[in-house]
Amino acid sequence: MPEMPEVETIKNALERYIGKAKIEDIIVRNGHLRRFVPGDIKQRLCGAFIRGYRRRAKYILIDLSNALSIIWHMGMSGKVLICDQAPEPPDKHDHILVRTSAGWMIYNDARRFGFFTYAETDCLDRLSPFDNMGPEPFDNTFDDAYLFSKFQQKKIPVKAALLDQRIVTGIGNIYASEALFRAGISPLRPAENISRPECKKLVAAVRETLQKAIDAGGSSLRDYKKPDGSLGYFQNLHCVYNKTGQKCPQCTCDVLKTGGIKKTIIAGRSSFYCPQKQK
Repeated sequence: MPEMPEVETIKNALERYIGKAKIEDIIVRNGHLRRFVPGDIKQRLCGAFIRGYRRRAKYILIDLSNALSIIWHMGMSGKVLICDQAPEPPDKHDHILVRTSAGWMIYNDARRFGFFTYAETDCLDRLSPFDNMGPEPFDNTFDDAYLFSKFQQKKIPVKAALLDQRIVTGIGNIYASEALFRAGISPLRPAENISRPECKKLVAAVRETLQKAIDAGGSSLRDYKKPDGSLGYFQNLHCVYNKTGQKCPQCTCDVLKTGGIKKTIIAGRSSFYCPQKQK
């Protein structure tokens, strides 16, 4: 599933190449996504100009001149293609094609777990799931005091707490593992046992990990590609994710004795960590 850095990469590409264009046409080839595409979406959105682009957690929000906003979620396998001309014929998984005055935005989703809809801009914060989301990782409110106070209420493993979008939004499975490695914290420790100084290290590690991933265009695992069709390369910079049995960066351990990076399951998700460096 595209995580926050991948969604941020897509949002930035849309802003860079499509900009404040006019929406001229919307072709819905398959509206049966995780949420049905509204039947009046073409009528409501065509003719409006794009005023700006935002990201909230793993959602792309495109604000329009008619007081509506597009809400776009990539689901498990969704990707966006930006091009001058629509492909002919379209790919069988090209479900929504948006023609703008600056080019085409094409939503391709093999598994159809994402969605493309709209709502009134002024009401977005009151809609589910936005009404119950925690702060963004780069918000000033996401600091050691805030994280420590939230963790004090959680007996679950700290990895699971980081994935709780009510605590902090946009941190997915890959980046939670990587941030905990950078902070030197075992993903198995109960969140309530993480000290405030450790929370400060973790906040910094989360931001550093996510920023490096954004700069690298995200991680290309399975389906994800950038809107120009190229791959992100942060997967080449992973320290622990999907590296079971390998050495972690600057490792001085005897892997034959330690077994290297470990894999475990936390909250139903694969988690990777170095038991020597993460305590």
